[in-house]
Amino acid sequence: MPRGVAIPELRQQLFAAAERVILRDGPARLSGRAVTTEAGVAAGLLYAHFSDLDDFLAAYAVDRSFTVIAAAASLPERAGAGGIAANLGDAVLALPRDTLAALARLLVLRPDLAARVHDVLGDDTALDAIEQAAAAYLAAERRLGRLPETTEPAAVALAVVGALHHLVLTAADLDDRLRPAITALVGSTANERSGNG
Repeated sequence: MPRGVAIPELRQQLFAAAERVILRDGPARLSGRAVTTEAGVAAGLLYAHFSDLDDFLAAYAVDRSFTVIAAAASLPERAGAGGIAANLGDAVLALPRDTLAALARLLVLRPDLAARVHDVLGDDTALDAIEQAAAAYLAAERRLGRLPETTEPAAVALAVVGALHHLVLTAADLDDRLRPAITALVGSTANERSGNG
């Protein structure tokens, strides 16, 4: 790329490159040079827009957390229709998987970044948002009488997110393993009028 030529959406290009590096090589191999090489831009370009690698990684974590938060937000709207476990599984499996996997792996290696995400987004990191959306959805289903009163939405949501976190960290097949786990957590107590949850 010639010097002085503006690159549209450079931040997103760099974030996407960082995500590919994390998924392919692991977060320990993430460096400014690895990101810029992957993005196909000059090595110093990252530092022209971010003060250092930590600043870049914090911005990446905030951006990707926001993406996952937005994707999880519609889950409570599913209450009252379809199977409960199926709704929860569909919503969780529809989340941007590569983003979630890269973000989870990065935050395990760099837990200090979570505090920086919290500074920007408040209490909502990506996994927190999924957990809150799942709990809100399950609470709505309980209010509708489709889950027993003894169901603890927050506990079930925590278990779902724990399973999701484990599977994205181990690069397991989410479709084959997460849906049965959700069915086991939810389906055994559900009193559903429609769907097979």
